[in-house]
Amino acid sequence: MATLTIRSELRFILNGEDVTLSNVAPDQTLLDWLRLSRSLKGTKEGCAEGDCGACTVLVGRLTPTGGLVYEGVNACIRFLGSLDGCHVVTIEHLAASDNQLHPVQQAMVDFHGSQCGFCTPGFVMSLYGLWMQTPDPTNQQIETALQGNLCRCTGYEPILRAARAVSSYGGTLNDPLLIERDATIARLKALADGARVEIGEGRHRLIVPASLDDFASVLEASPTATVVAGSTDVGLWVTKHMRDITPVVFIAGLQELKSIAVADGIITIGAGVTYTEAFETLSQHIPALGPLVARIGGQQVRNMGTIGGNIANGSPIGDTPPPLIALGASLTLHKGETRRTIALEDFFVAYGKQDRQPGEFVEAVHVPVPPADENFAVYKVTKRRDEDIAATLGAFRVALATDGTVAGITIAYGGMAATPKRAFAVENALLGQPWNETTVEAAMEKYPEDYAPLTDMRATAEYRALAAKNLLLRFYLETTSSAAPVQVSRYEAA
Repeated sequence: MATLTIRSELRFILNGEDVTLSNVAPDQTLLDWLRLSRSLKGTKEGCAEGDCGACTVLVGRLTPTGGLVYEGVNACIRFLGSLDGCHVVTIEHLAASDNQLHPVQQAMVDFHGSQCGFCTPGFVMSLYGLWMQTPDPTNQQIETALQGNLCRCTGYEPILRAARAVSSYGGTLNDPLLIERDATIARLKALADGARVEIGEGRHRLIVPASLDDFASVLEASPTATVVAGSTDVGLWVTKHMRDITPVVFIAGLQELKSIAVADGIITIGAGVTYTEAFETLSQHIPALGPLVARIGGQQVRNMGTIGGNIANGSPIGDTPPPLIALGASLTLHKGETRRTIALEDFFVAYGKQDRQPGEFVEAVHVPVPPADENFAVYKVTKRRDEDIAATLGAFRVALATDGTVAGITIAYGGMAATPKRAFAVENALLGQPWNETTVEAAMEKYPEDYAPLTDMRATAEYRALAAKNLLLRFYLETTSSAAPVQVSRYEAA
């Protein structure tokens, strides 16, 4: 076995500069470092929780095939420790050497996409990330890219006009990041030395494992450490709740947790796979999951947040556990040199408690693809459609016998109990019965046996209880109608 090398410094690229840092707090955010240590004031702090997008920067990272991908992220909840081996690009890097504005910037000027200007750098960076991948985007692609950017001044339409016009100012061939791409790839490969990063002492430590096995060894030795993948939750623990999260283990760079495979009707997703990375595979094989993933946070959150993290934190309002439970998903848990597999629904024990031993972590989730003759749907109820946390989220899967009776049914909800939870009483009321409105309405009366929801800022207990019942009725109506479910978009409404 090769000897493990331990490095006591972070190394990454900031715009065009190689950066080496040996004095980094485990909970230091990229935003604070950019503004306070580097005086790069174009990246703004608005909400400090990943909602408004004013702090958007691009982070470039090497792909397993040796390419380079840039994604917009929220610098306010992105920790410095997660950036080892990456390329951070701020708005200051966009202008040409002769100070000529970048096409995205010039379009924003010409189409009056900025008024007070506070949110403008974030919008520019989000549009820049989109433009690099899709130079001539559709209106829907533009709006998706801007889900995580909020503006109080312009009413958005000038920004959309600017986005549609960017390519008329010049193609991507003259883009700085494209011109520099080969050189940047070479520089990033040179940084990838296979070493573990350790900075600090005792509890006040920052650790970036060298590999999956190294991660297992680190966590077994420090089972109380906070594991950070996307930091879309943990970031708020620091910025909003002022929690001490040390020591911290950063795993976003572990390629062994980034795999997605489909075999024998099972989709296996590594715990480090982000929502963005999983979107295409999930949409292709389980179409109902595509629209759900597209409503998880904004694009920046989807670029950072991981499916494994959404499961591991055990939140009762996480978006992915209910549908994955309804699909019969299982987890691989890893501790030291051992692994075990459990049903996902058994992982959630009580509020804040999961079936995870000290030093054990979620390595992968295995999701069965439902047969073509089964019906599966997911419904998320929120105050606003995009970038919002669920008041309740229901997932439904039903298999019908040839005589029209229910041969199998699984129903799971989030936001209705202390954990993501199945509706066993409702399921039992439906099993073996005719799949008709009378049966469904009778089963709806069983919901109080399964759930006693709470009232909070997102919804009252009464609203949640009624909405949960009505989602089952909606599922029934959609499964028995030949018409496509009604989804009103703003384009159709216009």
